[in-house]
Amino acid sequence: MNWRDHVATNPNICRGQACIKGTRIPVSVVLDNLAAGSALEEIIASYPALTGEAIRVATAYAVDLARERIIDISGRSAA
Repeated sequence: MNWRDHVATNPNICRGQACIKGTRIPVSVVLDNLAAGSALEEIIASYPALTGEAIRVATAYAVDLARERIIDISGRSAA
């Protein structure tokens, strides 16, 4: 599955945030729910436009973003 086929940005929808195609649900909302420990079924119940595949797409999107940018989480600058 290629997340690029399922995620869209449009400056007129959700201020250009990455959203699941065909919805106005930002990927960040899906990820926030997952990070909070919500089960897939709970997320889908809250956002009926989502599917299990859409939730997997959101995680694939996040994985690619994490690979693209290195963030220093140590609190110190690298030596």
